[in-house]
Amino acid sequence: MNIKHSIIAAALLMTSAAALTGCSDGDDFDYDKNGLLLTGTEKVNVQKFVVEDTPAAYSITVQATKKVAQDVKLTVALDPSLVDTYNEANGSSYYPIPESCVQLENSELTISAGSAISTATNVRVVSTEDFVEGRSYLVPVTIKQVSGGDAEVIESSRTLYLRISRVINFHHLSYDSQASSNFIFSDDKMVNLPAYTIQFKFWSNGFGKVGNIKRVLAIEGKDEQEANMFRFGENGSAGGDILQWVLPGGRAFSSTHFAANRWYLVTCTYDGAAFNMYVDDNPTPDATASGSGKVTPFQRFELGMSWGGYYSSQYFSGRLAEIRLWNRALAPSEIATGMCGVDSKSEGLVAYWKMNQSEGTTIYDVSGNGYDMDWTQTKRDTRENGVLVDTPTAANYLHWGIDDNNKCSE
Repeated sequence: MNIKHSIIAAALLMTSAAALTGCSDGDDFDYDKNGLLLTGTEKVNVQKFVVEDTPAAYSITVQATKKVAQDVKLTVALDPSLVDTYNEANGSSYYPIPESCVQLENSELTISAGSAISTATNVRVVSTEDFVEGRSYLVPVTIKQVSGGDAEVIESSRTLYLRISRVINFHHLSYDSQASSNFIFSDDKMVNLPAYTIQFKFWSNGFGKVGNIKRVLAIEGKDEQEANMFRFGENGSAGGDILQWVLPGGRAFSSTHFAANRWYLVTCTYDGAAFNMYVDDNPTPDATASGSGKVTPFQRFELGMSWGGYYSSQYFSGRLAEIRLWNRALAPSEIATGMCGVDSKSEGLVAYWKMNQSEGTTIYDVSGNGYDMDWTQTKRDTRENGVLVDTPTAANYLHWGIDDNNKCSE
């Protein structure tokens, strides 16, 4: 399919969408005229800009749907104000890149007579020093002015959004079975969650058969009420590599058969009526359940399985990172932008155990909301009689690490 036909097809789709949203006929493109677009937007107007080191460059050109009869002069520009426009239209949460970090080499482009493609310019990321950890950045490049000839800008292709993609090397927490225990926060830190999101990244060293349970973690009330608990290998599942979410008043099994020796981000949301589990950035729920009016009184975090002797038999061997608790249900678009991390000041973020540390016995909450967990202060029901006893030695079995497996591409 040639470029003209590709653009006409894309524009027809945009016209249909505009009709559904009530746009006027004045927004339609006249197909008898030549059309101008930023290269790449004929398919999708968001492109990944990989930044492994700085400076990094992304080439920008403008195309016409057919050769122009005379020179066409174009002015392109970086327009950070369009990030808000994009977020509102797509339900996303990107940030404009800091001005100190990006440059446009040349704003004036030309499509010479007899050609259908312009001279090139580069968007350059010159530094990442002013990036805020956890934020996902978008760079809008837009056609501002056109002079010469009768070509018109195709509005759906006027702006190209460059999504900054960095490769991030992160730390993780691993632990021996003896570290399995509970941290119970003080009463003044208890928060009721009528809606929430629980997220965690995990790497499993391996799975057993059904019945060979591997318990990962739980977020719950002080006395384990309205628990959200996650484990592999539960009876009734389709395999030992199936994740079970024990949720308030019910349970759900993942559709995904998880693989060993790779990282996953699991996101579980509750909006007051429905429970949804997502795996990585797939916008389609991996598991669902219903239940209205469930409120989790968050005050307790359990690592592994701490009851009696089960800390050993139900030990989850692997790694954990990026454990986050929110007081609202995240949208799939928000999940997608937080694959590698989120802004510690994000709206609704209650606690954020990022695991970005290399030592210590305290699991730090980087949200600033005071949910640090000193693992020397944990408790365990060692005799299975409902009595919690202090387990300060559990802290001796926490381990921190970073290696080439701990890489995330935004």
